[in-house]
Amino acid sequence: MMTVLMRCRHPDAVSRTAARKATEIPVQPFHLESIIVGADCAVLRIGGEVDVYTAPQLRERVIQLLANGVRHIIADLREVDFLDSTGLGALVGSLRRLREQDGSLRLVTADRILTIFRLTGLVHVFALHSSFVEAIAGDPHWQAALAREGRTTGKWCREHQLL
Repeated sequence: MMTVLMRCRHPDAVSRTAARKATEIPVQPFHLESIIVGADCAVLRIGGEVDVYTAPQLRERVIQLLANGVRHIIADLREVDFLDSTGLGALVGSLRRLREQDGSLRLVTADRILTIFRLTGLVHVFALHSSFVEAIAGDPHWQAALAREGRTTGKWCREHQLL
């Protein structure tokens, strides 16, 4: 006769595992895209996790844009799933670099990321917006760049799928 020992999970362990799986949020891979407008404006579309591994890419992209003459950036954070202190540091450093060149950094955020800015007090540091139309309306440099191209804010945002 052979005895088989089976290890059974405690019922609470099973329910904790099920609860953890039910609350897991799928995270998209990090992506970063630039859209240049005129000579000195750009959109940075950012998605996925902005953390210790990906924040350097964000920092380098802003440095590259500055080197190419961009001074006014609107960063689209609506597709960011996670933002840690290194990511916040990259954004603060980018704001500092842009301001040193008489530039600006505006952020378009979703509520889940806006909470991080509220908790850290960075709502008092950044120009935060809920939409691109609102961000552009608050920046005369962006308005001038679009006017030089003969585009309205709404039309330009639709063309670049930013609404």
